[in-house]
Amino acid sequence: MASPTETLEFQAETRQLLQLVIHSIYSNKDIFLRELISNASDALDKLRLESLTDTDLAVDTSDLHITLEVDQEARTLTVRDNGIGMTRDDVVDLIGTIAKSGTAGLLAKIKEAKDAEAAQSLIGQFGVGFYSAFMVADKVTLRTRRAGTEQGTAWESDGEGTYTIAQADGLPVGTSVTLHLKPADSEDGLGDYLAARKIRQIVKQYSDFIRWPIRMAAEAAGADTDPGDGEAAADGPETLNSMKALWARPRSEVTEAEYSEFYQQISHDWQPPAETVHMRAEGTFEYEALLFIPAHAPFDLFSRDTKRGVQLYVKRVFIMDDCDALMPNYLRFVKGVVDAHDLSLNVSREILQHDRQITAVRRRLVKKVLGAMKTMQTTKADAYAELWEQFGRVIKEGLLEDRDNTDALLELVRAASTNDPEKATTLREYVARMKDGQDTVYYLTGENRQTVESSPHMEAFAAKGYEVLILTDPVDEVWTDQVPAFDGHRFQSIAKGQVDLDHDADGDVSDEAKAEKAQREQDFADLLGWLQTTLAAHVKQVRLSTRLTTSAACLVGDAHDLTPTLEKMYRAMGQELPPVKRILELNPGHPLITALHQAHRTKPEDPALADTAELVHGSALLAEGGDLPDPARFTRLLTDRLSQAL
Repeated sequence: MASPTETLEFQAETRQLLQLVIHSIYSNKDIFLRELISNASDALDKLRLESLTDTDLAVDTSDLHITLEVDQEARTLTVRDNGIGMTRDDVVDLIGTIAKSGTAGLLAKIKEAKDAEAAQSLIGQFGVGFYSAFMVADKVTLRTRRAGTEQGTAWESDGEGTYTIAQADGLPVGTSVTLHLKPADSEDGLGDYLAARKIRQIVKQYSDFIRWPIRMAAEAAGADTDPGDGEAAADGPETLNSMKALWARPRSEVTEAEYSEFYQQISHDWQPPAETVHMRAEGTFEYEALLFIPAHAPFDLFSRDTKRGVQLYVKRVFIMDDCDALMPNYLRFVKGVVDAHDLSLNVSREILQHDRQITAVRRRLVKKVLGAMKTMQTTKADAYAELWEQFGRVIKEGLLEDRDNTDALLELVRAASTNDPEKATTLREYVARMKDGQDTVYYLTGENRQTVESSPHMEAFAAKGYEVLILTDPVDEVWTDQVPAFDGHRFQSIAKGQVDLDHDADGDVSDEAKAEKAQREQDFADLLGWLQTTLAAHVKQVRLSTRLTTSAACLVGDAHDLTPTLEKMYRAMGQELPPVKRILELNPGHPLITALHQAHRTKPEDPALADTAELVHGSALLAEGGDLPDPARFTRLLTDRLSQAL
């Protein structure tokens, strides 16, 4: 040392904040090495940039790297770089002070936080990564020399309130941080950070894609190698990181095999992805993204505990798995990486949820993924059909969650329809096949295709050649009520509201058809009124039907009523709902209805008529797959009526 050592105190607030960082904030102590390697990588970046902009700076940038050195006897781990380095003033400003302003307010909020996770969300706003070293070390020594200067600086502290700083001679350009490690303690989460295996594992997890080589001395690399693990110490230092950040390379320089290998590495899927999205954004907020759409759904796709989101990196440093702030729930199957350049390493999930820049990134990622699916639908129809088979039910959740992308999602929807018994259709294809004068997309929901196709509601549509979408996913019951239209064509359930198919190409109903309808309603008025009174406990209206051709009756809902399936879903979730009465529609041309009409006209006081009315209602309920309110009574009435007929 060429000058006396000075002992300085941390600022009072900084000292308290430092203690919280060391003892309370970080739940995973392994990240100290991530933080120190990230700082070293930044120093190498800065030296490279300064060497290009300052022609007078005489530095060697031919072998920029980070070195990890282990001293088993002294129990020290050193992180060394040959980057830009620091002056004495830099050390005091950057290491002696955690935050320039707002420390007192932040400290008060941290003290109010009830758990470590909440505290970490607050601390993530400040650059405190260097101090995470004190979680694993009793003492930290820093030696550094700034490029372009001759004088070095030595800094040392035990993290208890003071630090020493002195001039140091003979230091190389760059920075070394030496940690005097605490003993390993599994109960306290302290690993054996002198073990080569542990160091490799941490580097692989958090720093594998750092652009600069991270080296470990040969003697340290082989110190704890078992003869059978296939890792023998080499003559030279071992490079621990791959440095293969595919997302940082131009797409033209990456092969499909490399994409596939990387996808399998991060997703643990043995098959290649169905589609790859590789993008780079520059401007006020820079980031790269490499996203993959899997070819097959994972087994836990609909599990409540399934993890969602992509991996988040900051300048190639791993931050978190399953970053749900970057990907909506309905795209939870998308895998990949987003590497943001302008975030703090200590950013938390809570901060991400409210960050406007992250919200903008998410919006763009979603549009890119949906755009890739649309392109796939056009250029690789068979592959897209398989993709929809795997993930369509999840993607349709977006119609409820993401109103900004409703139109894009509707373009992706595929559904079974009466047009083809096997091949699904898109909404765009459905609209192209609509009849002249038709302005409505007709659909019917149900448990399965067979149930839907055999529904009485289908009869008139089948007879007149109108195509009906067959929707059998539970989510279909919900989104069809909340999405009003596709490309100007409204959605209409054929089991709801009034249906009139007696119109011409211009959508008008002929005067003759109107007259016939009015005459029928007049003829059946007494029967309809009597039935409405008799079945008042079960239905809210009885009317003649234009949707039936072969069945005697069917039940329909008003335009805004819950469907029976949706009503069951809500009740199964524990929601109490008032009974939903529906409308009973009668086929005036069916023999049973004409006979009932005649019997009511001639014997209106016959008590057997009420039993027949109850049987008509129960039959309509069964025809749509509903549950009878009193199955035993219905069976008794039916058997009595059959025995009388024999």
